[in-house]
Amino acid sequence: MGLIGLLFLGLTGCSNPEKPKKIKGRSNSPNIVLIVADDHGTNDLGCYGNAAINTPNLDSLASEGIRFTKAHCTSASCSASRSVILTGLYNHANGHFGHQHHYHHFSSYNHVYSLPVYLEKLAGYHTGRIGKYHVAPEEVYHFQEVMQANQRNPVAMADSCISFIQENKKNPFFLYFCTADPHRAQPVNNQPLAPNSFGNIEGGHKGVQETHYTTDEVIVPPYLPDSRASREELAQYYQSVARIDYGLGRLFGHLKEAGVWDNTVIIYISDNGIAFAGAKTTIYQPGINLPCIIKNASGESKGEVTDAMINWADLTPTILDLVGVLPEANVLMQERMDDPEMNWSNTANASLQGRSFKRVLSDVNEEGWDETYASHTFHEITMYYPMKAVITRKYKLIWNIAWQLPYPHASDLWASSTWQVALKSGSGMYAGRSIEDYTNRAEFELYDLENDPYETRNLAKNPAYGRELQVLKEKIFSFQERTNDPWILKWDHQ
Repeated sequence: MGLIGLLFLGLTGCSNPEKPKKIKGRSNSPNIVLIVADDHGTNDLGCYGNAAINTPNLDSLASEGIRFTKAHCTSASCSASRSVILTGLYNHANGHFGHQHHYHHFSSYNHVYSLPVYLEKLAGYHTGRIGKYHVAPEEVYHFQEVMQANQRNPVAMADSCISFIQENKKNPFFLYFCTADPHRAQPVNNQPLAPNSFGNIEGGHKGVQETHYTTDEVIVPPYLPDSRASREELAQYYQSVARIDYGLGRLFGHLKEAGVWDNTVIIYISDNGIAFAGAKTTIYQPGINLPCIIKNASGESKGEVTDAMINWADLTPTILDLVGVLPEANVLMQERMDDPEMNWSNTANASLQGRSFKRVLSDVNEEGWDETYASHTFHEITMYYPMKAVITRKYKLIWNIAWQLPYPHASDLWASSTWQVALKSGSGMYAGRSIEDYTNRAEFELYDLENDPYETRNLAKNPAYGRELQVLKEKIFSFQERTNDPWILKWDHQ
C-alpha cells in the first residue's frame, strides 16, 4: 500500500501504528456549497425559460455562474442518484441500487470512498450537511458536522448553517445542503394523495414567504397531460420550488455576510426529475435531464450557458479537481484496487468513473462532452426494472433489460391525481404516449431527440435506423465493459 493509502487509513480509524497529523486546509482553497433539491425538473426555473415560476435567487445565481442545459443524473431515483453524486461511481460500482430508508434498505459497499471523506482527509476541509441524507452507510458518507432543521423549510435550514459558515471563514469548508422540497408527500395505506401533496402547509413554514400559483398560471410541459388534476398538482409543485428559492436567498445572504461568497463554489442541482409519471424513476429526458447551475469561485464565465453533456458521476471528480486533490484521490483508489486483501476480483471496479469538467467552467465550449450514460435498477424494493441508456447529441437508446415485465410505478406517482385521472379517463393516453406503451415497454427504445424531444416515437424497429441502433448498442456495451457492469451478461443470457 502506498503513502497516500497509509495516510488515509490512519485518518479513517483503520489500524495504523502511527496516527498521521491532520491535514490543514489551504487558505486559498475555495469553499464548496453543493445544493441538491429533491425532484426538481429542468423546465421549472425562470433561468431555464419558465416565465410562470418565481425563482429570482436561482436566476441570479445563473447570472453569476454557468447554466448547463444538458446535465443529467445517472439514475432518476433519490438514493441511487445521491450515491453517484457523492462518490463519482455509477450505482453498479458503488452498490447503492435503490432507496436507503425503511424496508428498501439499499446501501453502498463499505469500501467505497465519498466526496466529504476525500475533502476532509486529502484536502483538510471541514465538512457539514443539512437536510435530506438518504444514503448509507454513515461511515462511507461521513460528514464531520450535521445541522438540524425542517427539511421543508429552507429558511430554517439556511439559518442553521450560520455558525458552520462563520466558524469556518478561515478554513475551507464543504456544505451539503439538501432540501426535501419539491418532493411529493408519501401516500398512506395506498390511498390517493391528499389535495396538498407537496408539503405546502399553510403557515407551517416559519420565515418563508410563500408564493401561491393558480391552475391558469402554470405551464404544462408536453410530457404531462393537460388536465385539471395535472394543473392543480403543478401549482402545488411550483409553490414548493419557490419556497426552495426563497430559502436559498437566505443562505446566499449568510455566505455574503460572512465574507466568503467570492471564494465559494456554489453548485445547484436536483437528484432527479419532477415527481410525476413520465419523469422521475424513468430514464426518459424529463427524469434525467436536470438543472445544473455552477458559480465559480474565480468569477469566470459569468452568465454563460453550456450544452456540455455532463452527468452526476462527474461531480465528485470535478470538485476534487477544483480543490487540487483529484490526482491523490485517483492514486488512493488505484491502491485500494491493487490491494490483494480487498479481493477486488469479486466486486465492481471502484476507480473514479466520472470525468472532471473543470475546464468547461473556464471554457463553456470545451470539446469532448457529446454523450452520456444513464441507468436504473430499483427505486423502491418492489420496483425492479433494470435499464441502461446512452444519450448523444441526436439520439438516445434505452435498453429495457427486463422488458418482459410491466413497468412498476413508485407509490407516490401511482397515487398522484395526475396519473389516476389519466388512467381512469378511458383515453388510453398519458400526454403523447399511450398508457400501454408506458407500462409494457419494448426491449429497445430508440429516439431522435432533435425531432422527437419528448420520446414518443420509438425507432428501434425501423429498418432505416438499423445502423444507428447498432452503433448505440455497441456504445452501451463498451460503457458496461469500462465500468465493470454486471448487467453486461444480459446480452447473452436473457
